[in-house]
Amino acid sequence: MLKQRVITAILLLAILLPALFHPNVWPFNLLVLVLVTAGGWEWGRLNGLQPLGAVATAVVAALLCVATWQMGWLAQPHPVLWLLAGAAWVLGSACLVKAGVPGWAKIPFIVRWCAGVLALWVAGLAMVQARQMGVNFLLSILVLVWVADVFAYFAGRALGLRFTKVKLAPAISPGKSWEGAWGGALGVVALAFVWVALDRANQVQVLSFYSRVFDRGWWLLLLAALFMAAMSVVGDLVESLIKRSAGVKDSSQLLPGHGGVLDRIDALLPTLPLAMMLTSLVQ
Repeated sequence: MLKQRVITAILLLAILLPALFHPNVWPFNLLVLVLVTAGGWEWGRLNGLQPLGAVATAVVAALLCVATWQMGWLAQPHPVLWLLAGAAWVLGSACLVKAGVPGWAKIPFIVRWCAGVLALWVAGLAMVQARQMGVNFLLSILVLVWVADVFAYFAGRALGLRFTKVKLAPAISPGKSWEGAWGGALGVVALAFVWVALDRANQVQVLSFYSRVFDRGWWLLLLAALFMAAMSVVGDLVESLIKRSAGVKDSSQLLPGHGGVLDRIDALLPTLPLAMMLTSLVQ
């Protein structure tokens, strides 16, 4: 399993990195479209749709991206959209986590289905616009999620329940601890300030997400880093809740050793639009 996981990760990086650093944005945009489409297919399956319904969900998610991109949305600022998406994630996820796994099934199907498709579309739009703003900006957001996950894993393994004695959300994701969440948050805070220092030392032309926030004050960067780390955990918890409600371990088996696309981008779904929201607010 570990060997398969490593091989898949290497293949994914071999696809992601060339697209990310390509001088033209279209390879990366195409990759994002593929991710949104695959995520849409998985979303249909998680909501109990038959194969044709899952494919239709994927098509709707893809067409929504293509249509809005062709309408010029990629070249336009969307501060209101980011604010609405950010508020929906913060308030909606709080309600979901509080209601727990049984609460998900009580939400009308059409509401659940639309929410997932819109979340994929908004995250896709945010990712493409972040790439257009510059590789340094987008990469700083992607690495934030990876660092939060890695630091949370090792902190959780090292500290266990040494301090809190309780799990973070035992009914949703039994493997997560408060110690792990704190470790992830500390890792993101360290990353943020180190990235700002590197930006300044190298006098980069394209500022990272952290430097844009830091220009408004170090204290704001500290709060933003903690908030983003928390929301990356929330994205993971929400997907875990939905999978438990559907009675599955992974969103699919598209990525051997890693599960599905939603399993890999769950933390990015809230953090991408939230990063765009915070960036628009500090400009």
